[in-house]
Amino acid sequence: MLKIVLLLFQKELKLELRRRSVISGISLYVFSLVFICYITFSLRNNTISEATWSALFWLAILFSVINSVAKSFIGERKGLFIYYYSIASAQAIIFSKILYNTLLCFALSAVGYFLFSIFIDNPVQDQPLFWSILFLTSWGFSASLSLISGIAAKANNSNILMAVLSFPVLIALLLLAIKATKNVLDGLDRSTSTDELWNILAINCILTALAYLLFRYIWRS
Repeated sequence: MLKIVLLLFQKELKLELRRRSVISGISLYVFSLVFICYITFSLRNNTISEATWSALFWLAILFSVINSVAKSFIGERKGLFIYYYSIASAQAIIFSKILYNTLLCFALSAVGYFLFSIFIDNPVQDQPLFWSILFLTSWGFSASLSLISGIAAKANNSNILMAVLSFPVLIALLLLAIKATKNVLDGLDRSTSTDELWNILAINCILTALAYLLFRYIWRS
């Protein structure tokens, strides 16, 4: 199954690289969010607290992720589902989506961090821990949105259903990520963020396991 997952992942990556307008649109969206934060709060002339920086950063990433990753299955044609069903298992399909969307979320987080560093400030003191938080949160966003996108794609009013189903899970991940990031910005010892990191990892494992167990039933319908 690993070989099929990697092949499907390569397919997703090649299709995304061909759709340059989509990549440009996502980049412009992230840039716009960061620039609005800069203009609204006049951050060049006023100091910003670590808690505010953390909240603004993750809200910008969250909105960017929802507008890109949430369309994993919703944006695909129905005939493509039948083709996938004939060449790969449901588990391989959902794992390839999670893997690709994790990479996409992590890339969006990196771009957002770069733009925040330019326009606002870069108060991060522990870079390895901060990048670990980015990766784990990207994985959580990807696993939850990939599964929920598959559910929403099978229903009418899929965009509304997507927002309703994703809200509880994303809020939990968001709050943990904000708290862990604030600890990093405050320069606290790594042990203070251990609970948040383990909680994020536990949520990620649960979401990935649920995707593995439930997606095949969603796929058959």
